[in-house]
Amino acid sequence: MTLFKTLATTAMVIFSLNTFAATPVANADGIVEIHLDQYGGHFTAKDTLAALKPGKYQFIISNKANKLVGFQLQNFKTRDQLDMFPIEPGETKKSSVINVSEDGFRFRCPINPTPWYDIDTISAK
Repeated sequence: MTLFKTLATTAMVIFSLNTFAATPVANADGIVEIHLDQYGGHFTAKDTLAALKPGKYQFIISNKANKLVGFQLQNFKTRDQLDMFPIEPGETKKSSVINVSEDGFRFRCPINPTPWYDIDTISAK
């Protein structure tokens, strides 16, 4: 049984190393959509959040936690509030369209104990 677990774990690691998330691209309106799934205590992103550029963004969050959660979005540098709202179990909500600058942004769930996710690598280059 141990050999089977070792082989299964190795296969999962190899598969995950060969699976790359794409950088999100702007839709026809010039807005980049960031898709997030929220679980009890953490978020997962459907696209990579590395190498984002300044521009218009909209966050689409799906509640996978089976309980009330929330979404809070701030400017990373100034900590200005950009958006915040609750999300019911099984619900998907969209943020307002946000102008993201090179200041970056950060997000978290203000209802459940969730750490801030800091995205401070926004660059026009």
